[in-house]
Amino acid sequence: MVPDLPVLQELRMAMPAPDVGEATAAAALLVDPVRASIVRMLRDGPVCVCEMAAALGERQNNVSNHLARLRDAGLVRASRHGGDTRRVYYERDEPACRRALDALGEVLG
Repeated sequence: MVPDLPVLQELRMAMPAPDVGEATAAAALLVDPVRASIVRMLRDGPVCVCEMAAALGERQNNVSNHLARLRDAGLVRASRHGGDTRRVYYERDEPACRRALDALGEVLG
């Protein structure tokens, strides 16, 4: 049996709307399964674009386009490691990911 909801005697017409901009921006990025998979893959450390493409069964240019969106949002950053400048590696920006997670937690928590 579902309990009855409380009935308020006075309506709260001056209630402020919550700021959910950061949460909705993060959710909009992560609603795509490829982008969500990329962010998850990068949790364990830097990964080359070619490795991500192979793991996801996607073309490299498609993965690069998704990475560009994540990079523009500040969730990931690119770098070239070691002497091999042909390969671009990506890693998560952990403070930015933490802020996105906290923003989502404010909505869902």
